[in-house]
Amino acid sequence: MTDRSQWETVDEGWGREAADFATLAEPSNCREYAFIHHHLGIGGGDQVLDVACGSGLALEMAGARGASCAGIDASARLIAIAKDRNPGADIRVGDMNDLPWDDNSFDVVTSFRGIWGTTPEAVDSIHRVLGPGGRFAMTIWGNVGKSPGGWMFTPFLWAEEEKVENQAKMVSLGHPGVGEAFMADHGFEPDERFEVPFFMEYSDPESFARGLAAAGPAYEAIQKIGLDQFLERAAELASGHVREGLPLRGQIQLFGYVGTKL
Repeated sequence: MTDRSQWETVDEGWGREAADFATLAEPSNCREYAFIHHHLGIGGGDQVLDVACGSGLALEMAGARGASCAGIDASARLIAIAKDRNPGADIRVGDMNDLPWDDNSFDVVTSFRGIWGTTPEAVDSIHRVLGPGGRFAMTIWGNVGKSPGGWMFTPFLWAEEEKVENQAKMVSLGHPGVGEAFMADHGFEPDERFEVPFFMEYSDPESFARGLAAAGPAYEAIQKIGLDQFLERAAELASGHVREGLPLRGQIQLFGYVGTKL
């Protein structure tokens, strides 16, 4: 995304309701963030970069473990929240395909569902900024359609057909052997793929609709059917999954990969 207009497109998709994303949608990611940080053993003295860091909750959690943190995202509005959450971190608006840090700057790079099969240049850039023996961890969706909480992603399918097809290409790294080969092709020695706990939770159908509407893939559906229709249909969908006295909750299959820089 070296063209500035493409960055602005990302900001429109992910940043237009940045506060809703940060407070309604992102808290469900805490299990994912904590699991990966624990798996990596992140702690004091580690220099950690989070690529596609969004509103910076993963950085805040890594910092709580003692790491020195940096982050980058294409959305200026999400970065504003990330900086507010992490006042001592080096957080920048920029291009993950051309990371604005020197070679060998970090011990660990993470990316939580920010690296796709369609973004190989970003992995080359990650390899450059990692020091010798540095580790790169990424998460990627598994089989969403067969996941117990797959219904929660149904609204993303309301986008134009070509947009839905591109979403499928983006998550191809979750297929067996594909993510490992992707890492190996870009200079990493990959560990075996592992499953990462991931659950989405919302208090009620209206919160679900608002939280989901703040996500990038939802923007593509909103462009087709409009925000009001999206919110109405999403809340109606969620109403069929309400449990008395309990939050809406859906498990989505998610995989993790860790590669060591060769």
